[in-house]
Amino acid sequence: MTKGSNTALSALSENTGSVIVSLGWSSPGGDGDADVSVLLLGPDGKVRSDADFYFYNNPVAADGSVHLLDKTPTEDGNEDRISFDLTVVAPGVDRVVVAASRYGGAHFGELDDLRVTLSDAVGESLLRFAIGDPGKVSAIIFGELYRRDGDWKFRAVGQGYASGLAGLATDFGVDIDDDAEASDAEASDADADTGAADVDGTASEATPEPTGNGEPAGPSADPAPEPEPPAALDAVPAPRRSVDETGPRRPAARPRTAKKRAAPPSAPQKSLAENDSWRPARLFPLSALKSDRDREMRATSVLLSVMTQVPRFGRRLTAAFGAPSGRMETFTEVSLPHGDTPRRPDGVIRIERAGKLWTALVETKTNGNALKADQVQAYMDIAARRGYEAVITVSNDVALEGSPLVDVRIDRRRKHQVALWHLSWAEVAHQAQLLIRHEGVGNAARTWLLQELLHYLQHENSGCHGFQNMGSAWVPVRNGINDETLCQGDPRALEVVESWERLIRQVCLRLGGELGQKVLPAQRVRRGTDHGTRRIQLADRLCLEGRLHAELRVEQAPGLLTVGADLRTGRLRTSIDVPAPEQGYPLTWAKRLVRRLAEAPADLHVETLVEGDAVGPRGTLERLRPEPADLLPKSGTQITGFRLSLLKSMGSGRGNAESGFIRSVDDAVHRFHTTVVVHLDQPVPRRAAQREPA
Repeated sequence: MTKGSNTALSALSENTGSVIVSLGWSSPGGDGDADVSVLLLGPDGKVRSDADFYFYNNPVAADGSVHLLDKTPTEDGNEDRISFDLTVVAPGVDRVVVAASRYGGAHFGELDDLRVTLSDAVGESLLRFAIGDPGKVSAIIFGELYRRDGDWKFRAVGQGYASGLAGLATDFGVDIDDDAEASDAEASDADADTGAADVDGTASEATPEPTGNGEPAGPSADPAPEPEPPAALDAVPAPRRSVDETGPRRPAARPRTAKKRAAPPSAPQKSLAENDSWRPARLFPLSALKSDRDREMRATSVLLSVMTQVPRFGRRLTAAFGAPSGRMETFTEVSLPHGDTPRRPDGVIRIERAGKLWTALVETKTNGNALKADQVQAYMDIAARRGYEAVITVSNDVALEGSPLVDVRIDRRRKHQVALWHLSWAEVAHQAQLLIRHEGVGNAARTWLLQELLHYLQHENSGCHGFQNMGSAWVPVRNGINDETLCQGDPRALEVVESWERLIRQVCLRLGGELGQKVLPAQRVRRGTDHGTRRIQLADRLCLEGRLHAELRVEQAPGLLTVGADLRTGRLRTSIDVPAPEQGYPLTWAKRLVRRLAEAPADLHVETLVEGDAVGPRGTLERLRPEPADLLPKSGTQITGFRLSLLKSMGSGRGNAESGFIRSVDDAVHRFHTTVVVHLDQPVPRRAAQREPA
């Protein structure tokens, strides 16, 4: 249906004495929600009494004509269902309005795929109305059922209310309790527990225009006499109470709307545990993991099960391997024949699409254990014989571009070829983090599953931590650089360069997961240079200069983020080059840059980049804040940009401990981006406008 259209229910089905109206929506973060309400209106377009207003605290009509059912999770979001028995609706009711509202500053523009569907008594779907962009409205009428000549019809409305539930209810004659505030002052402690705030409501001045057939699409403008409030109704349309809240609810004489609703806290303000040693129950426990085999089995089962239950997550991981989009099934601890001894891969992924199967064997390693070449080779042979498409390995290691983690022999004579793919646990956590924090899966239950998976992967006992060791060559290479005994061609230098590249790739994954943006390593090499030759050149440069260098391409950043580790001095440098504007005066550029960096660390180094080989002025931000003109070269040389740098000591250990090198690099990149780079995209604070001289 389209907005404003209407249809007779009898023309759609013979079983419309009872119908189910479903309101649905999806949320990018999986946590967006709304409350459904129903109003029974008389011929004047108003409720006959406040008892004709149904919501979560007043969900069932005494005559059974209205029943608000429980909230139901769907594949792409949530759905609220309302059961109507149209055969018992009172004769004085001409229209039934179905609406929903949001609180705490939330609006329907934050939700996706707003829709209303109607099904008959046997469950057959009869109609669907999708609401486009609702805008920043906190209440909306989805549709209405109304009588015409003894027949029930449905109209698609889609009308929003910026004034929220209070404005909507007032338009339809629901009595907003004006005297509630006086009594609220005496019961402020009770209201603090419930988070409710009962306030006045103001009637909307706008009256919906009639539709083309002359039937009113909204509340009537004619006033109705104020009905007597029902004595037995004690529910109020105020915020839902948390299960953690205690204390009696103060009864109200009549329904009241709330102008402001406190958002439910993400965590209880006070724990109910008797002592701090109690830990919340988790879906994937880690306390029973005592061996590497236990960790591998648990990690495989957890990962594969979540992939099937969260299709968007499973699709994200398998799409890069050439897998189709379809129905996924996963299995663990399977047994496949291979010579005299059957092989047992850790898992199997099967995806069905259009009657065809895509199958991959899965081999996982945890806790830094390396993949075994003979084991992977056996799985490649099994997959080739059985017509499977891929073998996927998962471990803490990060694969290098152009360099497989394990060397396997591929029989090119076979018509059916098997692809070998590798997935780091850091990549798994990265994809889960992207979906949870930025893209969403459209369903609160699936979001929770991903959160439980991420908690499992990040726990120290899971063994799924990503790249965490610079290797056995790290300490000898550092010592050789310090005492100048490391020679070019030393294979240990090449091993350190490869570990550095793995670390940078993992840093990109972590930063990209936090930002929700693409972060990739940028490699400046000549066209045609293979990766092995490039790494040998970097190893020779490490022996000569004692420095490791990398560049990160961050989406929407003004330039490449550079990371450098000087093994001679033990210092890390993170920096970015900001190009000079094409127009304006140099002094204006300097002042604007300093104002942008008002919240940046005082020890930030700022260097002016000039044409040629000349060295431009430099200084710390603390010194330049009162005198931005110190960034201008005295000789008047053309400024090409500014370089911003932060320095810190790097860890000495090869692992990921607090004093380790890996942790120090990760922390340095995170600190530089969150304290410096983010300010470069923000608007410059405005000051008294005056033009600085050149």
